Amino acid sequence: MDDQQQTHTIDAHFEITEFDETVYDEPSEGPKLTRVRIHKRYHGVIDGAGVVDVLTAQGHDGAGYVASERVEGTLDGRRGTFVIQHGGLAEGTTQRTFGTIVPGSGTGELTGISGRAEEAQREILTLEYTL
Repeated sequence: MDDQQQTHTIDAHFEITEFDETVYDEPSEGPKLTRVRIHKRYHGVIDGAGVVDVLTAQGHDGAGYVASERVEGTLDGRRGTFVIQHGGLAEGTTQRTFGTIVPGSGTGELTGISGRAEEAQREILTLEYTL
């Protein structure tokens, strides 16, 4: 592995600046389904903004979401954009999240970025990436 292909792990802090949720299916039984548009402001090792479209299933005994997020700004001083697809499942107090940088989604100085993403803590994105 050459020096330009090192894997980096960072914790990127963000604030939610907009949150717009719309219920599109709420049956008498089973989880309700919603669409959510979230705007984020990143600061620190990622300096920029994210726009996320989320689909959720929210029930009494469990919940889940899938999301696509475009991040625009600088990552460790490199300017560009990339897209993360991520999601999560909750059953009782057990929660699992998962995420991946979409292959080929990097632009500008972030062209070629790849890796994994996880939002295990509120308002912190853990990104393990290679560039």
